[in-house]
Amino acid sequence: MIAEVYIDIPANPVNKPFDYQVPEPFSDILAPGMRVTVPFGRMHRLGFVTALKESSEFTRLKSIDTVEDHLPVLTTELLKLGRWLADTTVCATVAAYQAMLPAAMKADYKKVIKVEDPEQLENDDPNLAEFFRSKRQALWSEVVRNDSELLNPINRALRRGSLSIHQLVRNQATAKQVAAVSVAVSKERLNLELLQLNDRAKRQKEALNYFIRQSDSAAFHPTMRALIDEGLSRDAILKLAEKRLLRIDQIEQLRNPYKRSIEHTEPLKLTDEQANALAPILHSMDKPEHRVFLCHGVTGSGKTEIYLQSIQHVLEKKQQAIVLVPEISLTPQMVLRFKGRFGDHVAVMHSGLSRGEKYDEWRKIREEKVQVVVGARSAIFAPFNNLGLIIIDEEHESSYKQEDMPRYHARDIAIHRAQGHQCPVVLGSATPSLESFARARKQVFTLLSLKERVNHRPLPSVHIVDLREEMRQGNHSVFSKELLEKVKDRLQKKEQTVLFLNRRGYSTFVMCRSCGTVVECPHCDISLTYHRAQHLLKCHYCGFEQKVPDTCPTCGSDAMRFFGTGTQKVEAELNRLIPEARVIRMDVDTTRKKGSHENLLRQFGEEKADILLGTQMIAKGLDFPKVTLVGVLAADSLLHLADFRASEKTFQLVTQVAGRAGRHSLPGEVVIQSYSPDHYAVLDAAHHDYEGFYNQEMALRHRGGYPPFFYLAMVRLTHPEPAKVAEAAERIAMILKKQLSGSSQIYGPVVPAVSKIKDRYRYQCMVKYKREPALLPVLHQIMQHFQESGKNGLQVSIDLNPVALM
Repeated sequence: MIAEVYIDIPANPVNKPFDYQVPEPFSDILAPGMRVTVPFGRMHRLGFVTALKESSEFTRLKSIDTVEDHLPVLTTELLKLGRWLADTTVCATVAAYQAMLPAAMKADYKKVIKVEDPEQLENDDPNLAEFFRSKRQALWSEVVRNDSELLNPINRALRRGSLSIHQLVRNQATAKQVAAVSVAVSKERLNLELLQLNDRAKRQKEALNYFIRQSDSAAFHPTMRALIDEGLSRDAILKLAEKRLLRIDQIEQLRNPYKRSIEHTEPLKLTDEQANALAPILHSMDKPEHRVFLCHGVTGSGKTEIYLQSIQHVLEKKQQAIVLVPEISLTPQMVLRFKGRFGDHVAVMHSGLSRGEKYDEWRKIREEKVQVVVGARSAIFAPFNNLGLIIIDEEHESSYKQEDMPRYHARDIAIHRAQGHQCPVVLGSATPSLESFARARKQVFTLLSLKERVNHRPLPSVHIVDLREEMRQGNHSVFSKELLEKVKDRLQKKEQTVLFLNRRGYSTFVMCRSCGTVVECPHCDISLTYHRAQHLLKCHYCGFEQKVPDTCPTCGSDAMRFFGTGTQKVEAELNRLIPEARVIRMDVDTTRKKGSHENLLRQFGEEKADILLGTQMIAKGLDFPKVTLVGVLAADSLLHLADFRASEKTFQLVTQVAGRAGRHSLPGEVVIQSYSPDHYAVLDAAHHDYEGFYNQEMALRHRGGYPPFFYLAMVRLTHPEPAKVAEAAERIAMILKKQLSGSSQIYGPVVPAVSKIKDRYRYQCMVKYKREPALLPVLHQIMQHFQESGKNGLQVSIDLNPVALM
């Protein structure tokens, strides 16, 4: 038997299956979708088996070393999906396969140095021979780290053949093992032993009594940890195991990231609007047929309840469902709603879990121990075989687009998978992307509208504050007079406030007032942000950090000042203006630690704080009864970016944040602070007028020739030398102009807004097109040419329908 194997190297020169002989012991267990270790070149690599066949056109084949999996990690559907994904996103097939697996399943490659000829090594280099005497092999990385002076002698010995270097392929996925204790003898024997123990062995007597009480239950195998928590002694249990009265076994235990007990919830009574939206989804499932529904509902209109009741229908049909939520709104609240309704039928996948927890959640899905997966973008690859429904909540979110290889959009994968399974896709949002809403208008998608909040609660009243006017009146604070008064008013009423600012850190940049020098990152074309807690300047692109200079690096003056405002500065300002207020700050800096996101929200929910201040991670999915005031501190922080979606992003964010107020019995109020109070994105968000915004923005997009009227393709290039990247970009632009039809427009090459990241200079070319059959073949050709020729350090990436243009 011959296996076709894609090698675990996501590069174009090896982007094809290689044939390997299947050894006899593996012939019965090997199946497409499993991973194997194979010799490749002078190394051993991991690979994906994509097909099995009887013969090969090659006469001499190498054999597979080992089989890594007992079950295929990729289903037949996912293998096919990987090939489609590689073709449509212009990436290596194996990169698509890697994207479908949790990080713990990725291979760990370690170089091992082994002794081949001890005698020759002793003659050539006695010191080296002494180093290897106690061990026949050593890890290359450890030698580099701890014994770097041996590297030259090791290289000489490698050339002479007395040492050799091998690659150790280790699968990082590990099952968690725990010690479980069980009774090894009869109850009578335990009672006898209890009588014979002397009075000093009190702890052993306690343990014996405990197991005698439980011995009628044959399935009683508590873990060592659980017994210690019950107050028993580890030493006593070990001594009883030595006497062969108890048995200790290592058993596998799935990690549980949600240890808290979750209260079961029942379906709620639907409003007429909700019932009308749910009916066609259920009808589509029963038929079954593939349809895409766009559920456009104002914030608080009960979209989640529609999701929950449609999933209930999936479970009744013994099918499976995938629910995608944006990473930042994978709040514990969202998880609790699904776990509360469906309990152990739900697996949850997101970046807050440890590698081991993600691996265990993935295994539950693969082994079909759960029917529902709730997760961020990559959960769209859940290895389900009988999908009945896919839901994408907050479908307008840019985090559904992957920014590195393969650059897929989760919405496209969802629609492609649902076509194969003949099941519906539900896209939900209060502010749908223009592309989705335009498709609904053209009846490519089916529009389901929810125009009212549940229980007919009114949408919050909105006030726009002109920050230019505040400045004229001498108010240079982050807070307008109106917002500050309203925050103080909420404090007196014992109600809560949410303040939103889309910028972390203390100040956005540090500048010298004498000569105008701004302190920039040495590796990126971007100013450094000041973080007060550590008194450091940090780059939000590459992570570079440095101390704040006392004097200007250019002119030497001591006129260095902090400009702009971040969440840290707002927190400090709040503490100064309203010292009695209890403030929780939520941004990337305060939620780095595992579980910190959940803890901060729980504290706010338990009313241990009056004000929740944060970046866009607080804009969605939060539902707290006591929140009656939302303040948007700088509504136009995104408005003036060099991006055609700037207005759309501003409208979406402001609308979403405003929707956090007055979701329960107390009425809500929103204050929007802006330097552009008459911009249509700000005004329409204030009036909750999606249709008005859509019509105005579509007119501008039509005039500029942007999506949804045209598709975009972006070719990005980076290189450590600006001249080389410019030359390659010119050549790519020439190829595109020559090979694409006249109906496509080619822009560039140009230097993007951020011209350098991590010491690599950047260029990009953009293609605008409506129908261009030649595009994908030309892009594949470009990738192949520029990757294969290696072009000394040049990196080319292709992004179809990019979300970020900067």
